[in-house]
Amino acid sequence: MAAAARFGPPIALMGLIFFLSAQPQLGPDLGGLDLALRKLAHMIEYGLLFLLWRRALPQSPPWTAAAIAIGYAATDEIHQSFVDGRHGTPVDVMIDSAGVAVTWLAMRRLSVRRSG
Repeated sequence: MAAAARFGPPIALMGLIFFLSAQPQLGPDLGGLDLALRKLAHMIEYGLLFLLWRRALPQSPPWTAAAIAIGYAATDEIHQSFVDGRHGTPVDVMIDSAGVAVTWLAMRRLSVRRSG
């Protein structure tokens, strides 16, 4: 697989995450449901980032893709701490990491089913 096809998707998603993190406010705050949906979206986007890095690095162990995704989550929170109207928190890194973990577990479960 060509390098652009392998590395383009995860790098593009990282660029999108950076762009969205640079926005002072992403929309109106609609309360608790809004907060829950935003956190779920974070879990999904970092789970997807993990999958894209797994695809880009097929010979590497899964923890490599997990480390890249979680490391990027940490740098994203640092980035947000410099954006007016935003703040970065370790709790958000944990939420993003949970998305990576859930995706990794689902991936393992699916691969066990296919091989069994």
